[in-house]
Amino acid sequence: MPDHAEQLRALHRTPPIFVIPNAWDAASARLFEAEGFPAIATTSAGVAASLGYPDGGIVPSREMIEAVARITRAVRIPVSADIEHAYAATPDAVADVVMRVVAAGAVGINLEDYVPGAADLEPLSLQVDKITAIVKAATKAGVRIVINARTDVFLRELGPPDARLAVAIDRGKAYLAAGADCVFVPGVRDPNVIATLVAGIGGPINVLAVAGTPSIAELEALGVARVSLGSGPMRAALAVVRDVARELKAQGTYNAFTERAMTYDDVNEMMK
Repeated sequence: MPDHAEQLRALHRTPPIFVIPNAWDAASARLFEAEGFPAIATTSAGVAASLGYPDGGIVPSREMIEAVARITRAVRIPVSADIEHAYAATPDAVADVVMRVVAAGAVGINLEDYVPGAADLEPLSLQVDKITAIVKAATKAGVRIVINARTDVFLRELGPPDARLAVAIDRGKAYLAAGADCVFVPGVRDPNVIATLVAGIGGPINVLAVAGTPSIAELEALGVARVSLGSGPMRAALAVVRDVARELKAQGTYNAFTERAMTYDDVNEMMK
């Protein structure tokens, strides 16, 4: 049986740049696999929406982990789970949740340093302790889970704007030193900022693809190791469904789905 954790870890360290799409259910996961991606991640916002919850730590951890399990069963490639702040407060409790995620079949996680509703990021020492606890628990369990340590200083626009770059670098270096494999800094698009993060953190960096993000080729030239899509594909899919609904209501016609839909047989074959 392949060591999916080591496969996922290696994708962060060797060329070409690692592009990892984010799935929100078994069908989207299987589709990304069928299109040749070497690994997938989940999207907390996409999974939460599919389960009937908003994003932001609202979904019960049990339901999120059950969704991760359905996704991992649907594919043969490594899966990294977006578990937000791990739905727990203390390092030991966070590690316990991560072990449940591992039991569900995931070999990687995203771990945020922002707790929904807080005025600031988690204290750096506490976040480092969480990562250390995860590494310790995973090592004991015999699974070297891949940790994508996320800092939300740019995404949440926390603190003085001219201090955010230094905060991201300090946190990124600390997270890598604690055992993280990659540092995720969503909310950055400026090539100069990205280049400074790469140089300052000195390890694999994950950038979120949004409108205005440099192309994959440009990000690779800047030294970015990983590019993820977040909830973008899920929201794009919902926009198609919204267009279908509006056309049905307004015109009573079906072009919004009949012109672009995969065939029934293609979907059925993909899910076999």
